[in-house]
Amino acid sequence: MAEIYWITGLSGAGKTTIGKIVYEKLKEKCPNTVFLDGDTMREVFGGDLGYETEDRRKCAMRYSRLCAMLEKQDINVVCCTISMFHSVREWNREHIQNYREVYVKVSWETLQKRDQKGLYSRSEKGNEESVVGIHVEYEEPQNPDLVLQNDGNKSPEEQAQIILSHKYGS
Repeated sequence: MAEIYWITGLSGAGKTTIGKIVYEKLKEKCPNTVFLDGDTMREVFGGDLGYETEDRRKCAMRYSRLCAMLEKQDINVVCCTISMFHSVREWNREHIQNYREVYVKVSWETLQKRDQKGLYSRSEKGNEESVVGIHVEYEEPQNPDLVLQNDGNKSPEEQAQIILSHKYGS
């Protein structure tokens, strides 16, 4: 039976880095596994949605529906996305049978230090106005199956192993 690993957290939390490792390890055992990343999926879906709250919600629901469809075809999914809405994660729990929600939590200081995309530094200079967690509310996951504190105390490989060895209840 397929499993959906929904890896969520703010930009720079390490979702994609950890998720790629989970994907590679899972794919070794289960070739019917795909990797989905929020930034890449925006492009795949045509880049037709902006960064306002309602566009972000529509975008997240596209990812949710895609994951539900793939699960029904017995395809495992590792989906890395900010997924900032309680309503989206609730929809996932209701419509995806083997939904594994992983919240990659990082301190604000660590996010600012990492800042791979330059979002936080541009925001501080007033050049970025739609940063989730600053200008746009982030609805922190209330009941994820797993919370990973990712401030650098564990390697991405160790974090991925925690995800893969966690006992999920469905």
